[in-house]
Order: sequence, then C-alpha cells, then structure tokens
Amino acid sequence: MHDPAAAPLHVLFICRQNRRRSATAERIFAKHPSLDVRSAGTEFGALVVVNERMLEWADVIFTMDHHQKRALDKSFPSNVAGPKIICLDIADRYLFLDPELVRLLEERATPHIDRLLSKS
Repeated sequence: MHDPAAAPLHVLFICRQNRRRSATAERIFAKHPSLDVRSAGTEFGALVVVNERMLEWADVIFTMDHHQKRALDKSFPSNVAGPKIICLDIADRYLFLDPELVRLLEERATPHIDRLLSKS
C-alpha cells in the first residue's frame, strides 16, 4: 500500500493538443493525495507541449491513443520511457470534462494507478 508520506506517484497524461482529454485527466486525478499529475500534448500548438524532461519525471505515462505513442517514439527516439507508457484507447471525440470522458479515464487509468500505488 502506498504510504501517503512517501513521494507521490508522478503521472503524465498525453494527448494531441492538451486541451480536452489529457487536460481532463489532469483535472480529475490531481485531486488524489498520492499523485503528482501533469498533462501535455504531442503536437505543435498544444497548450503544454511534452518534452524529454517530463518523460523522465513521470513514473507512468498514459497516452490517450496510439498516435501519441508513435509521436513520442518519433520525437524522442532515444527516450527510455517506453515501458512506462500505457495507452488508454480513448478516441479524440470528447470535450473537456465530458462526463463520458471522465468515466472512461477513471475506468481505464485507475486500475493501473492503484497497482502502481500498491507497489510503492
């Protein structure tokens, strides 16, 4: 079980523009006391563009779909974050804080987060 006094689990959510899916994920998971959550996008013009420092910082990286994984591989070919990346398979069709998006994020990310917290 994760000790709340221990360092928080660093969680990074990534989508294309960091305006809807990953921004929603950051908003809902940032409330968790054992998590330090950030979000970013892979495309130029994203609200926050992902960088190598973010990838190194993260304990786990959630991409919304496989496009982000390919974009990370292309932009950061020497990056060793590969094993930390989990694809949530959430299509780019939801608005920021859309209730269905929130449900999918909680349903798909929470089991991974709980597993990682139980290991620390």
